[in-house]
Amino acid sequence: MAILKIVTEAEDNEFLRKKSREVTEITPRILTLLDDMVETMRHANGCGLAAVQVGVLRRIVVIETEDGLFEFINPVIVRSSGTQEGVEGCLSLPKKWGLTKRPAAVTVRALNRYGEEIEVTGYDLLAKAMCHELDHLDGILYTDKAIRMLGEDEVE
Repeated sequence: MAILKIVTEAEDNEFLRKKSREVTEITPRILTLLDDMVETMRHANGCGLAAVQVGVLRRIVVIETEDGLFEFINPVIVRSSGTQEGVEGCLSLPKKWGLTKRPAAVTVRALNRYGEEIEVTGYDLLAKAMCHELDHLDGILYTDKAIRMLGEDEVE
């Protein structure tokens, strides 16, 4: 496994705005990418990472919260409900935070690393992370949806 370079908005905002392509085949290269993304996310103390953030325009996301580690290939949101407001940040936008409104519950359908279709329902932080990371796959950053950006003194 390897720690990959995270693309930042300052370095390549245009790349982060690109739409990622579907994965058509789960190859050893895709499995290595999943492993490297998990290692990179953990090394950076993040709770989610999309492939575009490491320079790969594929619809792949990894998320890790107290609910566990989730690897999603070609994820789509199939249901959402409720609302939550909270502070959001991003590994690609270091030292920036914003107040966002997201669904309180989200169900994602995707493939896992074995090519099996899975459905995962997340609440609270997991729901927020799912929305945040899936937005990355369409070139959307949380700053696009922020109610307002926060100063460092406003972040807990």
